[in-house]
Parts: sequence; structure tokens; C-alpha cells
Amino acid sequence: MKKYLASVVIVLGLLSAGKVSAQNKIGYIDVNEAISIMPEMGKIDTLLQHFQTDSLNATFAELLQNYNYKDSMLNKTDTSKMPQSVKNQYRQDRENLVYQIQNWQNISQQVYQNKQAQLIQPVYKKVNDAIRVVAKENGYGYVLVKDALVIMPPADDLLPLVAKKLGVKLPPQLQTGK
Repeated sequence: MKKYLASVVIVLGLLSAGKVSAQNKIGYIDVNEAISIMPEMGKIDTLLQHFQTDSLNATFAELLQNYNYKDSMLNKTDTSKMPQSVKNQYRQDRENLVYQIQNWQNISQQVYQNKQAQLIQPVYKKVNDAIRVVAKENGYGYVLVKDALVIMPPADDLLPLVAKKLGVKLPPQLQTGK
């Protein structure tokens, strides 16, 4: 009788473990693909292009103009009548401008990336919220990043479900079964 009772307990344990794992399905998604299909991305790209042109390029032109002015004040004008403190200030300003110009690519890239992150953050939130809702509605206990997987069944790709939840049409190249 004890053997029979122990067998029943083990079988019930295995069955309940099977139910738990069925409730915790594992899905995956490429968040960058989900972000790329969002309609807001076109507007964000346009805003970033305008930011590049109107702000970053204009700032660089202003740096060059300031450098040329400071340099001309030191090299093309008669500095003998200029007080030493003014000459020193021009030299210091010119050195600072040289540093900024030499490092402009890094500086502008960092500013651009900060602006991009600021603009994209609400889209990421929207997509992540949709992923959470889709996972909950479809019984997915775990959602992994697609890039971390080597083998994955197309049925567990959440991108089509997330796109549907967001009301976004999936381009043909991103549809399941590429």
C-alpha cells in the first residue's frame, strides 16, 4: 500500500510539474525589430536629421568661426598695442576651441546619442509595455531576447503578436517564416 501511495504522489508531482511548465511558456522577441516597425520612428529619424543639421552642424560652424576670429586677433592684427592679459585670454580661448574642434566627432556623437535616446525612450516604453501585455495574455512566463538564442521555434516569436497589439503592420521580411 505504501508503494502504491508513493507512486501516486510521484505521478501527481510529475503531472503538476508539467502543468507549471505549460503555464510558463518561453517566448522571444527582437526588441529592435519591434522598435523599427513603429510609425513614430519615421518622425524621430526626421527630428534627428534636423537636430544634426540645425544644431550640431551649426555649433561646429560657430566653433570654427570663433577659432578663426581668435586666431586672426593673435596672428593678423598688431598685437603690440594689445594688453598682455587680453593676449593670454585669446590664446587660452583658442586652445580650448582647438580641443573642441579636434574632439568634435566624439562630442557631437555623444550629444546625438543622448538626443536619440531621449526621443526613442517613449517608443521603447510603449513596445516593452506591449510585450508584457502580450506575454501575460498568451501565457508566456518568460520572454527572451532573440539574439541570445540559437534555436527557436517560429511559433514562440512574439513580434507578430506585439505588432498586432500595437496596431502596426509587420513588413513581409519580418513575418514568421522568413
